[in-house]
Amino acid sequence: MPPGQPGFSTRERILGVAETLFARHGFAGASLRQVTAAAKVNLAAVNYHFGSKESLIEEVFRRRLDELNRHRLDALAAVAAKPEHTLEDVLDAFVRPALEQSMDDAGGSAFVRVLARAYAEHDERLRKFLSDNYGHVLREFAAAFGRLLPHLDKDELYWRLDIVAGSLTYAMADFGMIKRREAVGEHRERTVRHLIHFAAAGLRAP
Repeated sequence: MPPGQPGFSTRERILGVAETLFARHGFAGASLRQVTAAAKVNLAAVNYHFGSKESLIEEVFRRRLDELNRHRLDALAAVAAKPEHTLEDVLDAFVRPALEQSMDDAGGSAFVRVLARAYAEHDERLRKFLSDNYGHVLREFAAAFGRLLPHLDKDELYWRLDIVAGSLTYAMADFGMIKRREAVGEHRERTVRHLIHFAAAGLRAP
């Protein structure tokens, strides 16, 4: 819901502004003063809703990743319920929800940049938060991939999944050589197909 519309809460406005500023300036570069000015609130409002800048950063991630990983796990459960599912099915459950979120009209592209900064800035507190709260999702997918790729030992599997995740993040950022020339939905579907085809080949390689 865009800022200014009825029902758009102060908390949501702060989160939306913080996400945009963290994407643009980084976590260290964007100050709480900038957040409060852009959100048109005072510091007391930030402290009331979040308590600290660190907690605000965590909530920026939580509001996106909770939804993303719920969709991922629901999709994975649906795949697992199929008597004979394929590697491509599991990849679709991993890839599609992320690309759908990154290409929505509610700040998905800004969150991709925020996510990239989480890895680039080497913030150990933030990395621990992400691992503690969302590591189980990646482990569930790793187990599903592992069952379909028995020729890979755990170390090799994790190397390959790390590369797949990196390719997905790159695709989510939408800054590659392939420029969007069609509607968002068509572009997303083409991206999903190409990424799954590419990732499946890499995962299946000897």
